Amino acid sequence: MTLTTRRYTATDKQDYIALNLDWIEESFTLEQSDRDQLEDLETTILKPGGQIIIAEWDGRVVGTGAILPPHHDPKDGRNWLEIVKMAARKDLHGQGIGRAVLEALIAEGRTMAADTIWLETNNDLKAAIRLYERCGFQHLSGDDLWPTPYARCNVQMALEL
Repeated sequence: MTLTTRRYTATDKQDYIALNLDWIEESFTLEQSDRDQLEDLETTILKPGGQIIIAEWDGRVVGTGAILPPHHDPKDGRNWLEIVKMAARKDLHGQGIGRAVLEALIAEGRTMAADTIWLETNNDLKAAIRLYERCGFQHLSGDDLWPTPYARCNVQMALEL
């Protein structure tokens, strides 16, 4: 079995939506910010200069994530990007899908000339936080925290490139 990553194509839209709805609705409440990104991902992610990564296992879509210009501009002169909507099929957790997607997103960030990549998550998502930490993301606190469009997000992290 082979795990690969690639850039999103329009035929991936339903898989992207389904993977993200699955994890959000399992543990949280779908919020308006989620609906906006999922219902019109071309306008909210791709047109502003973002990219979506798809993970495939033997040709089946099993994971996804997106990187795009951030929803907040800290006005610090850096070129920030934000990672959003990372998801992997539940029945395949622990198979390296999240890591493959995250590494591909970081590579996209470098291609997009980012200085720093920012993300937010929830402290209940322990495996995701461990993955981010293993890939070099640092926890933010105090004045480094950004306003969030999500009620569920209570952890923010950044990776300097």
